[in-house]
Amino acid sequence: MIISEQKPLPEIVESLEGEQRIFILGCKGCAEACHTGGETEVLEMKGKLEEEGKKIVGYAIADFLCDKALVKFSLKAHEKEIIDADSILVMTCGIGVQATAKVVDKIIHPACNTINVGGARGEWRGEERCFECGECLLDYTGGICPLTACTKSLINGPCGGAKNGMCEFEPETRDCGWHLIYEKLKKLGQLDKMSIIISPKDNSKMRPPADMRKTILWALEREGEEVATK
Repeated sequence: MIISEQKPLPEIVESLEGEQRIFILGCKGCAEACHTGGETEVLEMKGKLEEEGKKIVGYAIADFLCDKALVKFSLKAHEKEIIDADSILVMTCGIGVQATAKVVDKIIHPACNTINVGGARGEWRGEERCFECGECLLDYTGGICPLTACTKSLINGPCGGAKNGMCEFEPETRDCGWHLIYEKLKKLGQLDKMSIIISPKDNSKMRPPADMRKTILWALEREGEEVATK
C-alpha cells in the first residue's frame, strides 16, 4: 500500500492559478484507503474548489490510477469533460499522477504528497516510479518525476552530460529525464515552468513520520494500534 496525504488547500489553489475549468480524478485503491482520493474526498475537494471560484466540469474515480490501462478506461466516458477542462487535479500518489500524465495530454496537478513508510512497496507494471519524497514536484514537471526519470535525481534541469536527449549513463537506451520533461512541458504550452527554481528537497520528509512508525503500517507487532492514514 502506498500512503498519501493531501497537500494544503492553499497550495492546491495556487497551482490552479489562471485555470478555471477543472476535472478531478480520484483513486479507489490506496488513495481511498488513505482518505485522500476516494469518492468522499473528491466530492469534498469539488466543494472547496467551487468555493474558491473554480468550475468543476466533472470528476471520476478510477479503480487504480497506477495502471495506465485503467486510467484510459475510466476517463473514456468523460472525454468531453476532459477536453473542456483547463487541467486535471489528480488525488492520489505520485505513481497515479505520472500514469495519468502519460495517457492524457492535459495539464496535470497533484493534489497529494506521497509519504515514505520505509522498505519497498509492491511492484507494478509500467515505468512510473515514486521516491515517496513527501513533497511532490509533478506540478512543475509535466507529470514526469525528476527524481526517478533523471539518474541523478536533479530537480532544476539537466546535467552537462546529457547529449542528443539521452542520459550520459546509458546513452544508447535511456532518455534524459529532463529532456522528457522539456518535451512534455512544450507540448502542454508550459515551458515557462522551466524557469521556476525549485527549492532544495527537504530530505527529512523522506523518512517515515514518527506517528506512522507507531502503527501496523510500520511493523506488524503494532497490529493492535490505530492505523494512521491521514
